[in-house]
Amino acid sequence: MTWASGSRTVRDGDYVARVRRHRPSVLLPLIAQASATYSLEPSWLESPGRKYLPWALADAARVSLASGNEYRKDASEADLSQILDMYARLDDYFLRDTDEDALGRWLLRASGEQMTYQEPVFQDLARTAAMLTQTSGTREARCMRPGWEEELLGASLPHYVGIAQLLWASAIYCGGRFDPASLEAPGAERICEQIPAATIMSVAEKHFVIDAVGFRADNERARMTADPLLRRFEYNPLRGKPLVKGIGPGLLAPVSQLIPAKASPLGIYYTGVARFGDAFTQDLGDLFEAYVGRQLGLWPHATVLPEIAYGRDNALSVDWIVVTDELVLLVEVKSVRPTWHLRLASERRAAEVNRMLGRAYGQIDKTAALIASGRKEFAEVPTDRPMHGLIVTMEPFHIVNAPVQRPQLPATAVPVTACSISELENLVTITDTPVGRLLLERAADAQRSTYNLREALPGHAHARNPVLDAGWDSYPWRHAAAEQVPSETAGTGL
Repeated sequence: MTWASGSRTVRDGDYVARVRRHRPSVLLPLIAQASATYSLEPSWLESPGRKYLPWALADAARVSLASGNEYRKDASEADLSQILDMYARLDDYFLRDTDEDALGRWLLRASGEQMTYQEPVFQDLARTAAMLTQTSGTREARCMRPGWEEELLGASLPHYVGIAQLLWASAIYCGGRFDPASLEAPGAERICEQIPAATIMSVAEKHFVIDAVGFRADNERARMTADPLLRRFEYNPLRGKPLVKGIGPGLLAPVSQLIPAKASPLGIYYTGVARFGDAFTQDLGDLFEAYVGRQLGLWPHATVLPEIAYGRDNALSVDWIVVTDELVLLVEVKSVRPTWHLRLASERRAAEVNRMLGRAYGQIDKTAALIASGRKEFAEVPTDRPMHGLIVTMEPFHIVNAPVQRPQLPATAVPVTACSISELENLVTITDTPVGRLLLERAADAQRSTYNLREALPGHAHARNPVLDAGWDSYPWRHAAAEQVPSETAGTGL
């Protein structure tokens, strides 16, 4: 088969065959080196032809690991460039469908494929400690009790995140590799003073490392469809185990961006559910609700009220009510994440998003009506200003406010925006304009109100987020760095 050129689309089978033309032991290090070179946004947007994108590199690595073999030929930089060019031109249902929902389905697939790589790493990692070890839940924990970190992770949570940071830094600066022998090299004692080498290696082996045989088995179990047009949107096992052994010296990180994701709250969630089941989900949901309250507490000049019980049955309002001079914000918290039905835009996508978020819209409307009716239980909440709703999710639902998806969810009497926790963490630190006014202006704009909330945040002055800073400062390398700098700069998060 000759390399596809020009602007025509590429069949998935031809792309897979092009990847399989090369030995994994040669192609995968090329992919890892490219990922390390273009590891941080916007560097990969400035890569040659904008082709060295993390999701494209991740898929090429997956195909090579899942179906490549060593009885092929070597690969060059030119070969990798051609593979990535073919990936950029893969056939897609959007190019064929003519119905009115085609755009919405394409946006679901594309956002699930691409935007997961664009979440801010500092917030993701800082949130792990800030939420899981520095936030107190309101219910008795079922499994996240003292000692749960060591039982689940094999180390304290700060050490677990610190190991992820170490592996990530090594991948970036060492061409996509981590060499265990480096822990015995001169100067490594400063690292091992913070986390013992044995702990680093045992945690890495247990949670971050996989071999080609294990990868193939995981990839096969993860398959949800035999449709070649949907293959690339399926779960990539490198998300669960981002380091590969047996491909040259040490450990190889085909896609370095996936290493810190393993230590994010989402990464911890999947690790915890695999060990503890639904009990971990419930504990994490309780902590997430309390964590949202901590973030709302940073809102300047706002009063934050917890959920209110009302009526004979002690029914509950939304999780949080924020009172500002400009508006009353009704906040419902959902510790949910998009499922494969949304990532692949399956026929169940509308039912699935309603299952996860539909009740939140109804809860906001019900609480708004109770406040407006003057129920005595809501006497602290003023009725002389607009009411808006905010649904805060643990992971982004990237197009949930857009016209291609919002009509699939319940209609409401008050404006409702869904946002991720990272958007809320940025929203509450705005200092140059009242946050309530910003939300009112956004809601009044017929177009901007359909965007992600984060689109309204650039251009404003922000304070540091002390909750995130406290989480980040709990990690060993931050502590070690603080010991090396003057005291006036320690603890700034810089």
